Amino acid sequence: MLKSEKQNFVSELEEVYKRSSSVIVTHYHGLTVAQVTELRKSLKSKGAKFRVVKNTLSKIAANNSELGQVIDLFSGPTAIAYSEDPIAAAKGVVEFAKNNQQLKVVGGVVDGKLLSVSEIDQLAKLPSLDELRSKLIGLLQAPATKVARVLQAPAGSLARVVKAYSEK
Repeated sequence: MLKSEKQNFVSELEEVYKRSSSVIVTHYHGLTVAQVTELRKSLKSKGAKFRVVKNTLSKIAANNSELGQVIDLFSGPTAIAYSEDPIAAAKGVVEFAKNNQQLKVVGGVVDGKLLSVSEIDQLAKLPSLDELRSKLIGLLQAPATKVARVLQAPAGSLARVVKAYSEK
């Protein structure tokens, strides 16, 4: 890489680290191009991205973006999965790693907190942000629906009684 390319790479990574609420560090040694492409597609569908990184440049970018605690994770063939949703990247990487033994989760950072592999596994088991939103909306709408049914029931009953009485 030329010096200007390295500077661009570092600045792009700094932006990724600043925008993302979760960054999961992985080792991808042994994955084929097809497998990496499949991983990228599955992560993209969840709203996350996967990127192979250079360790030295990643360490510089992490220092510049105040993610210094993640520096020790950058060794060997390293790639990162990142997303604005704190759970999407972890969920996608852990699901893929279950079926592909070559992908190893090393650690990660979620909202500025360093996470171990076991903590990332636990995070991946949580529902995504969209799933939580839909559950919350369902909970909020349920009482309103029940109230409307209760309010309509007496009027419906009264109408049926009046109709039955008029038919006699």
